[in-house]
Amino acid sequence: MFDKLLKLDVPAADLVIRGAVVYIAVLILLRVSGKRQIGQMGVTEFVAILLISNAVQNAMNGGDNSLVGGLLLAAVLIALSTTLTFFTFKSKAISVLFEGVPTILVHKGKIIPKNMSKERLRESELKALLRKQGVHNLAEVETAILEADGTFSITKKAESAPAST
Repeated sequence: MFDKLLKLDVPAADLVIRGAVVYIAVLILLRVSGKRQIGQMGVTEFVAILLISNAVQNAMNGGDNSLVGGLLLAAVLIALSTTLTFFTFKSKAISVLFEGVPTILVHKGKIIPKNMSKERLRESELKALLRKQGVHNLAEVETAILEADGTFSITKKAESAPAST
């Protein structure tokens, strides 16, 4: 009984290569798809993520359903994630490639349409993000930035200095 759980149906090297290729491919596809975080995903994006995980399962395991094969693939994915984190820390170019760069969406109270389009963000979504941060008027915003990690940060315009008498 245990030999079936422990015996690989495909060579270990095959699992490592498959795991690495699928990991990099999915990472690149998700990177190309945009910056939104899980909490900012719409239903369609969430469903796509769920289906991607199911779609790539067989590509990774190559028909191997053994316990050892699953653990080996998990180890490969964790090792790749750790390695990529190390290289993105050490190299700005790799960081930009895999993590992206921040995008300014509002500057001095004015929406930047080109950047909104680039990030596939509607004005209504931007306004909802602003309201979540306590801003109800674009005129209050110095800058609104969609960070590389998908978070949203704003800088409010400084309050006018009181007039001296």
